[in-house]
Amino acid sequence: MKEHIDIIKAETNANFVNLRTAILTYNREADVCGSPAWRYVYHTIHSADKWYFNPEIFTEPGFHEAGMDNPDNPCTQILSDEELLEYLERVRLKTMNYLDVLTDELLYEHPEKCNYTRLELILRQFRHISFHTGMLNGQTTERTGKFPIYVSADNLDRLSKGLYDEGQT
Repeated sequence: MKEHIDIIKAETNANFVNLRTAILTYNREADVCGSPAWRYVYHTIHSADKWYFNPEIFTEPGFHEAGMDNPDNPCTQILSDEELLEYLERVRLKTMNYLDVLTDELLYEHPEKCNYTRLELILRQFRHISFHTGMLNGQTTERTGKFPIYVSADNLDRLSKGLYDEGQT
């Protein structure tokens, strides 16, 4: 039987792959509740960077400005898709390195000064990343009539067929 942490690692990687695909296919300027879609991409990555580990002990990335993680807040900083993809990859690597040292037992412990267990933090980010990836993919599907490829841990090879699932609309 697989350890829970091994399952979490595999599916976490797939979650990041799906977000990357969404970034490669979305319209960054599309309106999402009054904000450009790229702000929701940043919001999603930033949340994973902060909440996957321990929101009580977190250092903002150097390009962050106060409130930028909330798409409803105006900000002067504009990140390109290349910068967003670079940030996503840094967070993915940070997350995978973190998961490499966790055990099933550690999942049930609270990180320092945190009200949530590690498992709660991880599951919340699974939900959050999947929600926003689906939101972005919905806009892409509406605009293009094509559905971005969506993978799980056991079918990452689907990406070899391109960025879109030609069998769905």
